[in-house]
Amino acid sequence: MALNIKPLSDRVLIEPVAAETQTASGIFIPDTAKEKPQKGIVVAVGNGNKDYDMTVKVGDTVLYGKYAGTELKFEGKDYLIMKEEEIFAVI
Repeated sequence: MALNIKPLSDRVLIEPVAAETQTASGIFIPDTAKEKPQKGIVVAVGNGNKDYDMTVKVGDTVLYGKYAGTELKFEGKDYLIMKEEEIFAVI
């Protein structure tokens, strides 16, 4: 199913990666202690603008700030929409 959201200008739509539920040593993390994910997958990219060409592309795994972007829910899934400049790195 194709996603019917197309970001405008220099904005990027990101699907956050699920938060860890267990530590490396096997301890389960309760919901109240889980941190907001700071890693996600780019699912849609705007066209940029006359002064700015987009560098990320659909499918890139990116790192972003804890409070970056605006959260939205579309067809039961959680997404973040943010300006490309809020992305720290492509991994």
